[in-house]
Amino acid sequence: MPRHSKTERQPADTLDAMERTDGRNAIELRPVSIEPDVQIHAEGSVLISTGITRVLCAVSVEERVPGWLRGTGAGWVTAEYSMLPRATNTRTSRDRVSTSGRTQEIQRLIGRSLRAVVDLDQLGERSFSVDCDVIQADAGTRTAAITGSYVALYLAMDQMVRDGQLGAVPMKAAVAATSVGVIDGEVLLDLCYEEDSRADVDANLVRMSTGEYVEVQTTAEGAAFSRDVLTEILNAADNGIDKLLTIQESVIALALAERNSAQS
Repeated sequence: MPRHSKTERQPADTLDAMERTDGRNAIELRPVSIEPDVQIHAEGSVLISTGITRVLCAVSVEERVPGWLRGTGAGWVTAEYSMLPRATNTRTSRDRVSTSGRTQEIQRLIGRSLRAVVDLDQLGERSFSVDCDVIQADAGTRTAAITGSYVALYLAMDQMVRDGQLGAVPMKAAVAATSVGVIDGEVLLDLCYEEDSRADVDANLVRMSTGEYVEVQTTAEGAAFSRDVLTEILNAADNGIDKLLTIQESVIALALAERNSAQS
């Protein structure tokens, strides 16, 4: 499986350590867990929890590709994202007829993030669809979906290797995502809803294990920010993503060991 490179990061203890409402310091992730193989019919699936945010990520494989890829031998990876009606504190209506702009933005981001780390030419003419369903939301749903989807997709591809459908897992790297915000001048990693709702600056960052970024989306919601603050945001995100990559690697290693044991 892809391992994350040891890139130079600003040491965690050089960043601010502000006490927060849930007891974390400024650059501490919420508790993260990734439970693999939670749906027996999906080719790969996980339930990822970041704090009380929970997202179910499930992979389906079809032996066809979009029209523009037919005859190329290459495959495709795409994603859909939705939020269950009572994932939030008040009911959210389902997208029955058309998909909201926010939903389209998120599912395109998830798809881009996964395609960045997959060698599409090695998939054959197959489509991998990743469904990300938020069953409980407390901010950070899109970043949790990306982090969980990578694991679900890796496990789906590993099973195809075991079944003789792929020669090897065609992953070039791992990918994970987190959020960062600025509140009252303090840079905070992995915002919960209470923090996200009052952040002056809101950022979502997606990074590969090679150190390259897929997305750096940073918005001044209240006060504008300086280049120095942007550097602090990147440093905080890198520390968080490094930890998420390690968690992903551990979950995948354990799942593969269990599969190997079951086969022996």
